[in-house]
Amino acid sequence: MIRSLTPEQKTELIEKLADLEHKQWGHWTRYFLEFYSRSNRRRWERQSHTAYKNLSEEEKESDRVWVRKVLQLLEELNMEVVSK
Repeated sequence: MIRSLTPEQKTELIEKLADLEHKQWGHWTRYFLEFYSRSNRRRWERQSHTAYKNLSEEEKESDRVWVRKVLQLLEELNMEVVSK
């Protein structure tokens, strides 16, 4: 949970996270276009149908990189995640 945000803070957070998501999408798209092959397609199809908990550690780490970027963004906005 993130402590209560003002409407302005919420708007700023949405925009910052949307910008980060766009960067992630762009990174993936550039990678896809550069490395598209039949073998990569099979791997990506498998990954897209695999629950996170069943991914390899290397595949999980690839997702964790982007989660760390979200946490860094929250820190830059002086926001903290707290448990209920």
